[in-house]
Amino acid sequence: RKLTIVINKEKKGYVATSVDLGVVSQGKTIEEAKDNLMEAVEHYLENNPKAKLGITKSEPFVAIVELNCA
Repeated sequence: RKLTIVINKEKKGYVATSVDLGVVSQGKTIEEAKDNLMEAVEHYLENNPKAKLGITKSEPFVAIVELNCA
């Protein structure tokens, strides 16, 4: 199974979010944020075994689009 995550740069570090599960964590570096998120996801799934059903088996399509706002 695969987990889609998004990592955003913040003022003091990075915030990592599991798109599939809604689990969030943070870290000083991208790698630390990702590692912390994976640890949080493991704990989440241990306490919510049915949540595994929400994890996709296929590759998601992710796109970044530019907004033309006035």
